[in-house]
Amino acid sequence: MKLNAKLDRLGTETAFAVSAQAKAWADKGNKVYPFHLGDINLQTPSNIREATNRYMNDAKNGYCAPEGIPELRLALAHDVGSKRGVEYGLENVVIQPGGKPTIWKFLATVMNEGDEALYPNPGYPIYESQIGYQGGIPVPYSYNETDTGFEIDMEKLRNSITDKTTILIYNNYQNPMSASSSLEEMQSLAALATEHDLWVLSDDAYFEIRYTDRSPRSIVSIPGMKERTVILYTFSKKFAMTGWRVGASIGPEKVIRHMARFNINDESCTNHFIQHALAEVIREDQSGSKRILSELKSRRDICFSGLNTINGVSLQLPESTFYLFPNVTDVMANKGYTDLDLFRTDALEATGVSFCSRHHFGSPLADEENHYIRFAYSSIEQEDIQEGMGKLKSWIED
Repeated sequence: MKLNAKLDRLGTETAFAVSAQAKAWADKGNKVYPFHLGDINLQTPSNIREATNRYMNDAKNGYCAPEGIPELRLALAHDVGSKRGVEYGLENVVIQPGGKPTIWKFLATVMNEGDEALYPNPGYPIYESQIGYQGGIPVPYSYNETDTGFEIDMEKLRNSITDKTTILIYNNYQNPMSASSSLEEMQSLAALATEHDLWVLSDDAYFEIRYTDRSPRSIVSIPGMKERTVILYTFSKKFAMTGWRVGASIGPEKVIRHMARFNINDESCTNHFIQHALAEVIREDQSGSKRILSELKSRRDICFSGLNTINGVSLQLPESTFYLFPNVTDVMANKGYTDLDLFRTDALEATGVSFCSRHHFGSPLADEENHYIRFAYSSIEQEDIQEGMGKLKSWIED
């Protein structure tokens, strides 16, 4: 019996393979310093847990509307819109079981067979996976390293657009590089999207994981962009709810209503009692996210300081996400490595420090010359960050 030939086009998140390697090393009795997976080992705020239990005991445990309960949709419409300087209503929000469903449902709604979709590389690997699986043509765009961080290579992006290009996937406050767009960069992207009549998926997973006082920027706030942009929203990061699986798609009604039809065909609806709890928290008290952000900032500073003392490592302090993406080209040369994955696995076995490499975030492009690795500091305690950085430094500089 045959299987669907499209399965050959379906990718994965290879970061989970790194996690399995780290577990296997730990199962042999070795201590592992887990910098590999962007999970969060912090407790979900107590008001969310308490409200969830209350609504669970109040029998909010059946089916609800596939779009999500009106209370949460309205709360998100106001909260998301007010933080981005635009207005959304009930019709602009559909609740999803996590952030990922927005990617495939958005593409399934606006992409036709053979359409070209621009996506960031390095970037979240599910973009490329879903574009290809659904019959689109994945077209990567890249970044340049500067003395302040990473910037989109706008010239290459502009030159990648053809008459078949219909979609731009944009992840400001970016995974894995923690890149933050300047206003000028965002305006340039908006101008390209408008000029070429592109749909835009704005992955806002880390919109509120930011460590500066400057207000976050969203492409939907630029005139003309709200009408062509769908926001990927998730509670996973800001409230440490990675395992709860709840998020939302927010955008033009003519797209959102079709994405709700996919909900009916796929999961029917998102967990009922959790939606009620989050509607209450969004309206009344989001202070728990501030405590999470404070702890993540402390971890970022410790991890950055540790990496910054290692000879040959080059990186800039990012303002967002919970990732560091150091350039280790000189480190590898100094230690005689040409294979980035061998460097990664040798580091694990020599020090217990487990991290992902650039290769886990899209296939390297032909003109890439530098080597990068990614550290996620969201699932490791401050003391272990310090200890792990010390071991990595000793091994690299030995």
